Amino acid sequence: MSTAARQTGGPTAPAGLLDALDAYERALADDDLVALDDAFVRSADTLRGDDRGLLVGHDAISTFRGARGGIAPRHLSRVEVRVLAEDLALVVSVSTFRDGGSGLQTQLWRRGTDAWRIEAAHVTGRSRPLDTTVWRVVGDPLLPPTGSGPLDGATVAVKDLYAVAGHRVGAGNPTYLRESEPAAASAAAVAALLDAGASIRGIARTDEFAYALTGRNEHHGTPPNGADPSRVPGGSSSGSASAVRSGAADVGLGTDTAGSLRIPASYQGLWGLRTTHGVVDRAGLLPLAPSFDTVGWLTRDAATMLRTLDASVPRVSPDASDAGSPVVLAELLAAADPATQDAFRALVGDLPVVTLDDLGLPTLDDLRELLRLVQGAEATAVHGAWIAAHPGALGAVVGQRFAAAAANPPELVATARDRFPGVRAAVRAALADRVLVTPTAPGPAPSLTADTAELERVRSATTTMTALASVGGVPSSSAPALTVDGAPVGLCLTGGTGTDRALVATAERWLRDGVGASLPAGAV
Repeated sequence: MSTAARQTGGPTAPAGLLDALDAYERALADDDLVALDDAFVRSADTLRGDDRGLLVGHDAISTFRGARGGIAPRHLSRVEVRVLAEDLALVVSVSTFRDGGSGLQTQLWRRGTDAWRIEAAHVTGRSRPLDTTVWRVVGDPLLPPTGSGPLDGATVAVKDLYAVAGHRVGAGNPTYLRESEPAAASAAAVAALLDAGASIRGIARTDEFAYALTGRNEHHGTPPNGADPSRVPGGSSSGSASAVRSGAADVGLGTDTAGSLRIPASYQGLWGLRTTHGVVDRAGLLPLAPSFDTVGWLTRDAATMLRTLDASVPRVSPDASDAGSPVVLAELLAAADPATQDAFRALVGDLPVVTLDDLGLPTLDDLRELLRLVQGAEATAVHGAWIAAHPGALGAVVGQRFAAAAANPPELVATARDRFPGVRAAVRAALADRVLVTPTAPGPAPSLTADTAELERVRSATTTMTALASVGGVPSSSAPALTVDGAPVGLCLTGGTGTDRALVATAERWLRDGVGASLPAGAV
């Protein structure tokens, strides 16, 4: 169809505009990133939005393009042009896809000295029955409530590590899914939510065997980061986080071994809670490293988090002050990026500062290494035989991680295992009457286009910050409180065993009333 014939309404298009539209459509079809970059106005104010979020600035749009890949074959079945000024035109077009469905594009085109370019665009994609980067299976509902309680009417996205009655566990790996058998009963953590009135919306994607923090899955793709679509979503509870952020579920049931709830919460501006190790029954949960694996959740607000916690853990103490005296741990703050440190200090003000030496604890590098060695040994014990029997079944990144874990020197592993109980006890003793207040992550989520080396650098920096709670087996809550470079970073509260509810309630009060206004008198 010729360019001129494609215009179906409105005044005659200005010269060259429909040629530019045609060129843009060809670039989309060819996934020509150079041409696509050139099609947008090179400005920090250029806009592009769709159902996954708003991108501001040419660089952010270019980053998104580079990670998205091409589009399905389509043609423009209707084009409406409205001339707004001599060098400005609004174009609304209907995209009809060869394999069915249609979408809508609304674009503001501006004529420069040499060509027409897009200054702002909004894309309404064709309806998708299932976003397979987020969900493995969904229902309406997948499982109905079995009781009534604090979660009446709430919907849950279940990480694909938990048994869901009548369904298989996939663990983020297609081979593992094929060999799994449907569960006869739901995991204890799933059953608790059903008993409290929630329904299961679906089973959500995870990084393979929960052994990653980015949210990327080489088999199923990367779920969207609803806070910033140019960035990774965070993992390994990635699908659960994206489902909650998008509004497709009210609660994301996930796990946290080394940060797999705290990090996606931080990256997507959600509430995330790693519970005290062992306080929520892990029956029916596929383990990664049992000494660290914890049940936890992601929500959009603190009230839903508290209701979810009450449905799963008997409420022992309603008093938020039970969390202890808030302090900033100097080394954890120093491990964050400079911009994150600045945003954190602006929020919390002059909280008391302590050091690891004050608390009688090892260095952050030592804690991270202890986590790496013991976690790796346990992950190998749990999954090593299956991996050996299925060469090539794992994606490259997670496969390398398992291989590295299996190759750790036995003497180092043995020493770490021997030290682990004592260090856990020391962390718990240090936090018996204190709450550590820190950023959740070093900074915002990495870009979708970040290479493997950059992601590994970020992972190492991140586990430096998450290892203390994991080694201690203590609760740690991330609240959506900071903004760095236009993207969210969580405020993390880490406390002593059993302070799970107090941490969330304290963070909620701080974000409502201000940190300084909520501190107990004489906090140390």
